Amino acid sequence: MKCIMGKMNKFAIILGCLFLTGMSFAQETGQATESEDESIAPALEAEAVVEKDSAKPFKKIKVDGIAAVVGDYVILESDIEKTLIDLKSQGVSTADVTRCGLLGKLMEDRLYAHQAVQDSLLVSDDEIAATTDRQIQSFVQQTGSMEKLLKFYKKEDEASLREDINKINKLRMLSEKMQSSIVEEIEITPEEVRQFFNKIPEDERPVFGAEMEIAQIVKAPKPTEEEIQNVIDKLNEIKADVEDNDASFSVKAILYSQDPGSKSKGGFYSITKDTGFDKTFKDVAFSLREGEVSEPFETQFGYHIIYIEKIRGQELDLRHILIQPKISQQALDEVKTELDTIRKHIMEGKYTFAQAALNFSDEKETKFDGGLLRNPTNFDSRFELTKMDPTLYNQVRNLKDDEISYPILEEDPRGGGPKYKILKVTNRYDEHVADFAKDYIKIQQLAKTEKQYKAIKKWMDEHIDDTYISVNDSNRDCDFANNWIKD
Repeated sequence: MKCIMGKMNKFAIILGCLFLTGMSFAQETGQATESEDESIAPALEAEAVVEKDSAKPFKKIKVDGIAAVVGDYVILESDIEKTLIDLKSQGVSTADVTRCGLLGKLMEDRLYAHQAVQDSLLVSDDEIAATTDRQIQSFVQQTGSMEKLLKFYKKEDEASLREDINKINKLRMLSEKMQSSIVEEIEITPEEVRQFFNKIPEDERPVFGAEMEIAQIVKAPKPTEEEIQNVIDKLNEIKADVEDNDASFSVKAILYSQDPGSKSKGGFYSITKDTGFDKTFKDVAFSLREGEVSEPFETQFGYHIIYIEKIRGQELDLRHILIQPKISQQALDEVKTELDTIRKHIMEGKYTFAQAALNFSDEKETKFDGGLLRNPTNFDSRFELTKMDPTLYNQVRNLKDDEISYPILEEDPRGGGPKYKILKVTNRYDEHVADFAKDYIKIQQLAKTEKQYKAIKKWMDEHIDDTYISVNDSNRDCDFANNWIKD
């Protein structure tokens, strides 16, 4: 969670940098989160950092000693050093990261994981293995081969590499489950939001950067029936080769799939019924048996076939191939001309932009809301200029009030083929101190975050008292945010 832009007061820092999930550094360090597919492997093999200058945050220590014990988990001195090297490998600034801060963070993770086991919030071996598989695929893609990956991380074989990554993933996933369970039922009422805002001194209220609201009308050209049939025939040919000749579905996906999110991984996804995928895609996937290949089917992104690799309860490991019918230049030119006409009619006052979006736009997600785009980070209608996607910003930055862009050709990043769109800036908001009415959604999120923080702090205090915790003598002088040093 990034800190609030603008005047960063103490209050905003506490809330904006709150540690809730993943590998973020919370009360002790305030660093950024690590996603599941980012590199964790640098922490597997690393030498201790040795600093002779005692004024620096990392000084010479005994690498193989025990730094602390939390419940059933032992934290080695070398674990602290490995975590530092891992952060550096991700490009995280470690200038303000202290050794005590890292140890406090590692102890938090172990406490979450320990209590998750006590509360039976378990993760299956299959779930851990699937996550490790995805990460290793990503690592191999980065390094070029498994051999180079093993050499880089000083592992003799793939099994030992998987074993280490599995341990890291199990700890992380247990920790995340425990944290989620603490805050998942926390809600915030309008009255709580009002009280939260009124408690902030006026000179300490957060400042929100300049923002804008953007609407768009999208036209997607249609392929010919002949081209659609060509795609279906190709998918049926691949399906037959897999079923009749034992061809590798993974290799076929790498060769033919046009899904940018899975092509390099052999079309692999692990999904549940709650995963935010196209409904038709999920309906087909969950209708198949393990080892079965679907018939070709259509979604908004093109035509697919799915192969079910493994069924794990309510979770599927699958591979799919997406092929999009080719769009002719004539079809592209036709929708561009249509958008030119729509733009002209809006400017002449025949209908509003919102009415045109409802009646003519091909984008279901926005047409019923006047074409209004939603910020993917919080689903708000406002986009802060300093955080906008650079491509979108460049498309709208020169638009004046009430001006509509000329048709813009764009490839759908989700794999939906080329489309034309016109854009309009519907509202602008200058940089300003938080206003309760205008910024209610942002203030509501801050209030909820504070409530979650208090719940986590209360949980942490209670379970530190109830859990066996030992910190070695060399670390007992640390100024921890939590009361790890018991009297």
